[in-house]
Amino acid sequence: MAQGRIKRLQSVSRLQEKQEEKDDLAVCPLCERPIPPALRDAHHLIPKSRGGVATVVMHRACHRQIHALFTETELARHYASTEALKAHAEMGRFINWVKDKPNDFNPRIRRSRSKGETY
Repeated sequence: MAQGRIKRLQSVSRLQEKQEEKDDLAVCPLCERPIPPALRDAHHLIPKSRGGVATVVMHRACHRQIHALFTETELARHYASTEALKAHAEMGRFINWVKDKPNDFNPRIRRSRSKGETY
């Protein structure tokens, strides 16, 4: 019996979550620090609202910083990879600041003043 697209995606998502729970050695692709299980977030490289499916596990602080800096449109158009995110100047400053912090460090994140400006 064939599964629908949504059921198939939900199944894949559940399998990924189970694998992440098993994998205690997850490393954030941005700050390159080990991620404690309680601070793991799945970031959609292309936002779900823009049709994205692929996710990357990262520190909650890094994930929140991404969404504080960029709109969904900016993420979809210009920052759909970890390399592109690292190359952004403000994101680079945040990564350099947070990479020396303890793995369980979870700072407050403030929304960027420039968020929402059109480019």
